[in-house]
Amino acid sequence: MIMIKNKITLLGVLLLAVITFSACKKDEYTFGELLAPTNLAINTTVVGTDAANPNGNGTGKVDIVIKADNALTYKIDFGDGNAAQMVPSGIITYKYGSPGTAEYNITVNAIGTGGSISTLTKKVKVFVNFQIPANILSGLTGGSSKVWQTDHDAPGHFGVGPNNEFSPIWYSATPNSREACAYDDDITFSKDANDNVSLTIDNKGASFSIGAATAFYGVSGGDGCYGISTGGTRRLTFMDATSGSTTAQSTRIQFTVPGNGIINFGTGGTTYEILSISDTQVHLRNIGADGNSWYQKLIKK
Repeated sequence: MIMIKNKITLLGVLLLAVITFSACKKDEYTFGELLAPTNLAINTTVVGTDAANPNGNGTGKVDIVIKADNALTYKIDFGDGNAAQMVPSGIITYKYGSPGTAEYNITVNAIGTGGSISTLTKKVKVFVNFQIPANILSGLTGGSSKVWQTDHDAPGHFGVGPNNEFSPIWYSATPNSREACAYDDDITFSKDANDNVSLTIDNKGASFSIGAATAFYGVSGGDGCYGISTGGTRRLTFMDATSGSTTAQSTRIQFTVPGNGIINFGTGGTTYEILSISDTQVHLRNIGADGNSWYQKLIKK
């Protein structure tokens, strides 16, 4: 009887061990076959692209459609320094924000089972139109198009000073004291339906240039009138001013003129800060080829 009891006890211990081992055994899972995404493709359409707007209409929006076989989701880096986004559908309209025209590398990670990844990059070129304050947009264009001339009756319609100042400390022209070619230009600011602003100038065959900038315009000589091309219609790029001016000195808005940058007289500069503006007058400042700050005043024609 003692031997039988011992056998029963041993069987009980073995049974308990099996139960305990079974209870401690971890569940096992499987992801199935690991399939890296294949046939990854990125299609992009810059919103508003046409013959006149090869890089878009200025909204900065790009329609992005991504496709791949065996992809569960997509991680998109838009190339502008902002955080990447997870886009499970692969379809998104993204808005770029930096003013002007720039190229961006859109990089897509297509993520498959088990975290397997396929990567593809595509370059896109986008134009972003800065949101021009309403008073400046209206003042320059009158809501559509407005013609300006040099305000030759105003003191300081031409002026120059040091580049860290915001007034013509060194020289301020008295009324009607400059060359005639500086006074007869028709300067037209126009806007389109997307608030893009363009500039055209009829200089009647000649524009005034300071002597320090004549080489910039492809001519030679001192201060005077030259047969300088005004470059046809030029789309302007607006942005916040970079000069360090204050709101007491300036509107804090500037714009860049493509090409040689000339408006009513040439300084060799292409970026103009709007110091003040109304429906009938504009006061501009730019840094010339000589490193000085130059001032121009315009009046509505």
